[in-house]
Amino acid sequence: MNLRTILLTSLVLALPICAADKAAKPGKWVKMWNGKNLDGWKANEHPEAWTVVKEDGKPALKTSGFRSHLFWMKEECENCEFKAEFKCTQGGNSGMYFRTAFGPGFPKGYEAQVNATHTDPVKTGSLYNFHKNFESPTKNDEWGTQDIIADGNHIIIKVNGKVITDFVDEKKTFMKGYLALQGHDPKSTTYYRNLQFRKLPPTAPAADKK
Repeated sequence: MNLRTILLTSLVLALPICAADKAAKPGKWVKMWNGKNLDGWKANEHPEAWTVVKEDGKPALKTSGFRSHLFWMKEECENCEFKAEFKCTQGGNSGMYFRTAFGPGFPKGYEAQVNATHTDPVKTGSLYNFHKNFESPTKNDEWGTQDIIADGNHIIIKVNGKVITDFVDEKKTFMKGYLALQGHDPKSTTYYRNLQFRKLPPTAPAADKK
């Protein structure tokens, strides 16, 4: 076998490995909000609850005065990562929904709680109704980051880079749906900025915990 044949054979054998490696890489981050208006977003009720403001010198989405949920309508989440910066005010309650259905009232889907001092004892970083955290990792009037990883039935929620929730939903309650932000009640005010989304590779059957 000459040198050329050896090189061609090695290249052919390597191609499936390279293709597999490429397919396994997470998707690129997508900026969900343009910082100017609500293009691509839709409120399920009381759209007046959502305004674009300057907060601490940067564009932010503000929710205040009503119960309302603002849905990102461009793409649904199946396996995905969803992150944002947020800021709670005194007594504020909000949340980042994922794999949720568009509809009135409180949507059907997963919610990563955003709450530092609201009377609800379930605080920021909780997976509402599934995994409870009773001590907020952030304070009122300071910006924090919440990062949600939904990989099959395995849900991870990080706040400021620290894992608060690591939960396997054996019932696989919600497996696909929209991403949304919550305006919880008339007395709650919350700010969001730097909202980002990316697709994750499909979960291998062996990794999907039951």
